[in-house]
Amino acid sequence: MRSFLVPTILLAAGLAFASPGSAQPAAPAPAASPAAAAPAASAAKVADPTLDAAGKPLHQAVPGVGEPVDKAFSLQQQVTPTGQEAHWFHNTILLPLITIISIFVLLLLVWVIIRYRRAANPTPSRTSHNTAIEIVWTLAPVLILVAIAIPSIKLLAAQFKPAPKGAVTLKAIGNQWFWSYEYPDNGNIQLTANMLKEEGQVGKDQRYRTDADGPRLLATDQRVVLPVGVPIRLVTTATDVIHSWAMPAFWIKLDAIPGRLNETSFIIQKEGVYFGQCSELCGARHAFMPIAVEAVSPAKFAQWVASKGGTMPGAKAEPASTTAMGNDATDATANGTTEAGPTVDATATPAPSNKPATANPAGAGNTGN
Repeated sequence: MRSFLVPTILLAAGLAFASPGSAQPAAPAPAASPAAAAPAASAAKVADPTLDAAGKPLHQAVPGVGEPVDKAFSLQQQVTPTGQEAHWFHNTILLPLITIISIFVLLLLVWVIIRYRRAANPTPSRTSHNTAIEIVWTLAPVLILVAIAIPSIKLLAAQFKPAPKGAVTLKAIGNQWFWSYEYPDNGNIQLTANMLKEEGQVGKDQRYRTDADGPRLLATDQRVVLPVGVPIRLVTTATDVIHSWAMPAFWIKLDAIPGRLNETSFIIQKEGVYFGQCSELCGARHAFMPIAVEAVSPAKFAQWVASKGGTMPGAKAEPASTTAMGNDATDATANGTTEAGPTVDATATPAPSNKPATANPAGAGNTGN
């Protein structure tokens, strides 16, 4: 029986391997569908409207506009409604009033010195009270303060007026010693802005400040881009010590305090490039924390947001990525912790990118000069 089963099993196995249907070739992989390649083509990067092909700023700073002017003693030209009101209040009410009071007090002192000197009054007067004069010098300051209080309180309320619905939110974060920014309503775009150094202060093939970037000590490798004619909600905070986000042309000076959010709002009325600085003593490199804001049209702002991989409120986000293009997945303020890193500036002709053009110029305790 066993001798019969063995040949039978071997014969069945041979027939199975010899069968043409037992060795079917692998099916070829389906060709890539044209529809599958469509999202990749549609996700092409939008050009940054604020930079040229070499990555340099298209909109150059105008001397005397949005920046300090040598030997000037007046306020900067204001480009926000609140700033224009404050400028009017200063020039029309405060300055004339201060001038009149100062001249009046000076003339009064001169008259008293001459009229009541010892030679003219060998016998001094013993008058101790004058009711009319006492009434005048009491009422006059009160009336002056009331006259100032009316426009002053109105201006104070305007500076802390909450932003309306639909405002563009800019979050400014102070670090030692640079600024980082977030656009939470536009896909959480993140920027890091460092001061650009002069040509002789950087290495070969590294980017340095040019006249197109702005004035010395005020130009940054990343400009904050904001639309004109649209309410801006400014939120400030800090990661280490107290800083202050100050932009004179906007009439803005808002402290950035660790663990706290401060907020104000403004509307930029004129396109241009405007410069400011940190105005709260924050350490060794306090003087090297400039702020550069480029105000553009709403349409150009929307294009800039798209170039960074962000979205405008109400628009559908691109499904290709959950992170804005060019943004780092890590904390934008991480370069503030690199104490031993070398001083690095951007390349001379950087490609348009949302990545920081420079590293933090110096670590804690290092002036970076």
